[in-house]
Amino acid sequence: MKPVIAVVGRPNVGKSTLFNRMTKTRDAIVADFAGLTRDRHYGDGRLADREFIVIDTGGFEPDSSTGIVKEMAKQTRQAVAEADAVIFVVDIRTGVSAQDHDIARYLRSVNKKVFLAANKAEGMVDSPLLGELYELGMGDPHPISSAHGQGIRSLLDAVLEGFEPDEKTEDLQEDAPIRLAVAGRPNVGKSTLINTWLGEERLVAFDQPGTTRDAITVPFERHGQKFELIDTAGLRRKGKVFEAIEKFSVVKTLQAIASADVVLLLLDATQGVTEQDAHIAGYILESGRAVVIAINKWDAIDDYQRETLERSIAARLAFLKFAAVLRISALKRQGLGPVWQAIADAHASATRKMSTPVLTRLLQEAVEFQTPKRAGAFRPKLRYAHQGGMNPPLIVIHGNSLEHVTDVYKRFLEARFREHFKLVGTPLRIELRSSKNPFADKD
Repeated sequence: MKPVIAVVGRPNVGKSTLFNRMTKTRDAIVADFAGLTRDRHYGDGRLADREFIVIDTGGFEPDSSTGIVKEMAKQTRQAVAEADAVIFVVDIRTGVSAQDHDIARYLRSVNKKVFLAANKAEGMVDSPLLGELYELGMGDPHPISSAHGQGIRSLLDAVLEGFEPDEKTEDLQEDAPIRLAVAGRPNVGKSTLINTWLGEERLVAFDQPGTTRDAITVPFERHGQKFELIDTAGLRRKGKVFEAIEKFSVVKTLQAIASADVVLLLLDATQGVTEQDAHIAGYILESGRAVVIAINKWDAIDDYQRETLERSIAARLAFLKFAAVLRISALKRQGLGPVWQAIADAHASATRKMSTPVLTRLLQEAVEFQTPKRAGAFRPKLRYAHQGGMNPPLIVIHGNSLEHVTDVYKRFLEARFREHFKLVGTPLRIELRSSKNPFADKD
């Protein structure tokens, strides 16, 4: 699982700037909890071959008891509870405040790995002001500049040092179980669907959003095919729920999606496609997972609502147009058979082997049918293609001046490859590699 890093600190110390540096300004995923005035933001980060999840938080006042500040403190406590490590950001130029001491006291009480980041320290690596930070009892401070990107790498090296990198096996075993993650917003029926599949009450399901928190893996076999079902809402028995923690964990959903082979994105027909649905769908695509979309509670809406919902899916989830869309009722066991077929098709497509001769022939046929546009004095020349990876499938195309190939032409090539190999339910990535011109550096 990807390690989770929470960024905390009082207001205006540069937490969001550090978050943007760590995630390379990718769009954050927002935990859209009703009634909360300040949400946690989630993003993906990478340091060399190490991947991690970052949580950005609002200004933290641990002892606040009223209004928006109380809600922000609640969100920060949740982020710390979800995290494997915490980066405590302070502003070295304003010095240590009473609020910093309050935050340090709270962080010492939660038994987490905490790393002290002295922000805005450009040109102050040897400053005596760093010595003041030792009174927080957080160990050696890491001088950084979020705005200028200084010291970020060494900070992340320290944070990630104790975590083992995920091992990704390139050779897929034919008898290995398919890891199937069931993802979606709270109360769309994820646990109910898995219970229906299993034919028993293996996961607790209540008519209340966010019943459970941890991701649960359930071994399952159907028609000789082994699966590992992942209920991304998770499960924790009532008596063991830590009340300060929101019962729905976005982190668990993100981790489960990243580790799955296929994701079943469950939508609620009665609620339509929400912003949170689109965020989760975007993360599935970004993670390169095969995906099947299932609309649950289809029996609970009328014909007009169905037509409106399908238009909404086509518009808001257009980037998943390669995914099958199925209509089901988990409670009434309706429409579940086709879901399994769609899951099998998506997994087969994601792990399909594509030979170099066939890919090269398809590429040449596509170029004959429609040549790429000339860019000034250059016309891209696409010579040959080979498969560069699976799950998601990656096709590597070699040639000259390929940096001038347009996105429109890449989509044209993708459609040709998809049609021939019958790829459904999986992203397809195309990488263009130009040969170096041996005469480029000569007069």
